[in-house]
Amino acid sequence: MAAAPVPSGTEAYSKLYFPSTDGLLRLGDVVPNFEANTTHGKIVFHDWLDGKWAILFSHPDDFTPVCTTEIGRMALKYDSFKAKGVKVVALSCNDISSHNVWLKDVVAHCDNKIGIDFPMIADPTREIAIKFGMLDPTNKDTGSMPLTARSVFIIGPDKKLKLSINYPASVGRNMDEIERVVDALMLSWEKSIATPANWPHNHKDQGMEGWVFLLPTVTKDDADKHFPKHKELDMPSGKPYMRLTPSGQ
Repeated sequence: MAAAPVPSGTEAYSKLYFPSTDGLLRLGDVVPNFEANTTHGKIVFHDWLDGKWAILFSHPDDFTPVCTTEIGRMALKYDSFKAKGVKVVALSCNDISSHNVWLKDVVAHCDNKIGIDFPMIADPTREIAIKFGMLDPTNKDTGSMPLTARSVFIIGPDKKLKLSINYPASVGRNMDEIERVVDALMLSWEKSIATPANWPHNHKDQGMEGWVFLLPTVTKDDADKHFPKHKELDMPSGKPYMRLTPSGQ
């Protein structure tokens, strides 16, 4: 028999979804559940996740220039994410009718007039933005209400937050970087590895482009057994902690 759902707004709900004592959403926390209207119909977020990797990226308002370019660039990346089994959803603090008008502008501006095949959440009351800690106190609307930060949340199959990035209003997001960190997170989820700086274009000078590091928790015996091609880099400290292995091994 399935357990009864935990009512939102209760102490039990807060402890389950916000284990941090200050109520902030941190890496490793189960992301909040919510019901919302989207441009693809109503969703219950945890049901919509369906045990998949997912990206939730937010916008403070419809008809904003930087966000218009970001929705378009994500649309161009969408097929690549879909092929990896990654779900994508956007959020903006307006209603569905506003979203539908705005998305026509996005399509008109976007390269190749590509369609927007992922849903956009309506959050006119900013209830979801508050649950995810998206509000930016440094940027306010004409009514002096904090605007929603331009956030990216990458969520794992266990519904836990794996990565979050907050962008100021003046800096557009790079979808190539978002895809890179998704690839890195998925690889680390499958294997006991960590990706170096600039992965997958790292260690070119050493002939090991795309190689990854073994985690410190991997013992020498396990490294020899499960990662037979790994190499220990010679460091001045003499400590064998820089252990590289091909990412496909």
